[in-house]
Amino acid sequence: MPLDPPTMLTLSIALAAAAALYLAVEWRSIREPSLLFWSAGFATISVGSTLALLRVSGFLLIGIWFANGLLITAHFLFLLGVARFTQTRLSRGWYLIFVVWFGMLLLPDGPQWSKVMLVANSLLVALSTLRASFLLRPHGKSLSVGAVQLRYVLLMHGIFYVAKALTVVIPGTLIDLAAFRGEIIQISLVEGAMAVMLIALSMTGTERYRREQQIARLAARDPLTALYNRRALEMRAPRLLHDASPTRPGALLLIDIDNFKLVNDLYGHTAGDRLLIALSEMIRSALPQDALTARLGGDEFVILLNNASNERVVELGKALRDQFQRSASQAFATPVAVTLSIGATLFEHPPASLTALIEQGDLALYESKRGGRDSLRMNHGLKLPG
Repeated sequence: MPLDPPTMLTLSIALAAAAALYLAVEWRSIREPSLLFWSAGFATISVGSTLALLRVSGFLLIGIWFANGLLITAHFLFLLGVARFTQTRLSRGWYLIFVVWFGMLLLPDGPQWSKVMLVANSLLVALSTLRASFLLRPHGKSLSVGAVQLRYVLLMHGIFYVAKALTVVIPGTLIDLAAFRGEIIQISLVEGAMAVMLIALSMTGTERYRREQQIARLAARDPLTALYNRRALEMRAPRLLHDASPTRPGALLLIDIDNFKLVNDLYGHTAGDRLLIALSEMIRSALPQDALTARLGGDEFVILLNNASNERVVELGKALRDQFQRSASQAFATPVAVTLSIGATLFEHPPASLTALIEQGDLALYESKRGGRDSLRMNHGLKLPG
């Protein structure tokens, strides 16, 4: 099949339409705004390329000016999608791109018209494309493979359009937009079809990676409090447990809310959920960066510390109990105080398993409950001061 202009445009139409449909289906599944922008961008390219075919039939305004305007719009939509993906706010000044393009209608029709249109179209496309590539630069964290590919594909695509604009100044350059004549136009049609395919593949890989990361995050987190769940804790605990030594003992604290049922019964389960969220935020804010915490289920939470001591455990437990009791008493009036019971255990050597360590913490928690609640006990059964 000869790679003449109509053939290349038809290929671009098919590729862009397929990419738009695929990204739209993905958007319906995960509702990621960047997918919607990218899908709209490819749909716009498909429509614009279809209109570009009309120029061979003499419809120059639609086939050249309007079709190229849609090409600029498509790349601007790509930029909006990248901005949403990278959580970047674009200045309103970017919309001046369309003001410039509409101003091209005022150009007088003459021998230099095709060259001026090509320069304006190329630079406006390059502007959006290079900005999108710039937004995808890593900022201290590695990007996914798809995002890295997308960055460099957009970079090369933008550089190509800059070079395309510069070729106009070469003496003797033939450019006839109406008849698709001129070597740079032929090359740009081939590059456009390739770019559509590469950008689509890169965008697909980028969002697939993000979706996999989101699924992994959701699978590891308690949906109410956003703390780790037990499965995630079991995966992350071994490293901390294995670091335990007589000089750097570890500690486990099991936390349970006393009289939590009263809050649910008197104020409803939504109020109980708010109390659980409040406690999770207290725990999160009180812990050092290297600690682990999780919601085991119901109103039971667990904390794992390294380089701990009796004094550190007592201080942390007292701070959580005091803060929680103040918050609960102010938010919910109950016949009996809503407080915290804490069971703690220190370990100087790696335990047999996390489950075994939690069982020791359970014994201490049981002693705290049986001893009147609102207290902290170690697994050896001696009530600690405070």
